Amino acid sequence: MDIKTGRNFLRSNWEKHTQFVSDQQKGLPQPPLEKPFDSDSKLYDLVSTDMINLGEVSLKEVIAKRRSRRKFKDIPLNLKELSFLLWATQGVKEIIRNGYATLRTVPSAGARHPFETYLVVHNVERLPKGLYRYLPIEHKLLLIKEKDLKEKIIDACLGQRFVGECAVTFIWTAIPYRTEWRYSILSHKVILLDAGHVCQNLYLASEAINCGTCAIGAYDQQKIDELLGVDGHDELTVYIAPVGKI
Repeated sequence: MDIKTGRNFLRSNWEKHTQFVSDQQKGLPQPPLEKPFDSDSKLYDLVSTDMINLGEVSLKEVIAKRRSRRKFKDIPLNLKELSFLLWATQGVKEIIRNGYATLRTVPSAGARHPFETYLVVHNVERLPKGLYRYLPIEHKLLLIKEKDLKEKIIDACLGQRFVGECAVTFIWTAIPYRTEWRYSILSHKVILLDAGHVCQNLYLASEAINCGTCAIGAYDQQKIDELLGVDGHDELTVYIAPVGKI
């Protein structure tokens, strides 16, 4: 892809492509709101949003403090703090219209919310080191692999060591068909716009609890997808952000 092609991707093509017929218009079933999981999976309960009280910091102060942070203290996050960060970035407030869509703590085109949140846990109280997936509807963590993945995540992020020297690394994948089902060929720009909403909420929520993060777009696509166990086509990594105490 050359620069001109890349710039064209940034353009709005909604008026140009209004004649497409989406799978939703064809009456095809919509994809699940959440990636399915086995009933015998190991799940960890998170702290209910009703029980999360982490002090009060003004929005103005949080926005003023917001910056990308790459140095973290060797201090664990507790489960309440991690629960808050997950809720702030992909928390489900309501399921509407008999399962048609979720209303969450971030906006998404057509309420399609095409993302799955994976965590590489390095230093979180009461959680073994390993790879997890957040289940936003249940507000639980699903354990995928119990293993120290510090060096693997650093390697997949092109040697950026701070992604393994934090408390937890957030990794967001996109399942494009969730958006394509409704918006067809117009989906892919808005998917990436949606990713920005998610990561900005992580920035602000982190600052509110004396943590920091840094959005990362530089990674080896094949290595990070293989680390998560996704196929890189129907589900693929789009964004990474380590979080730790500052």
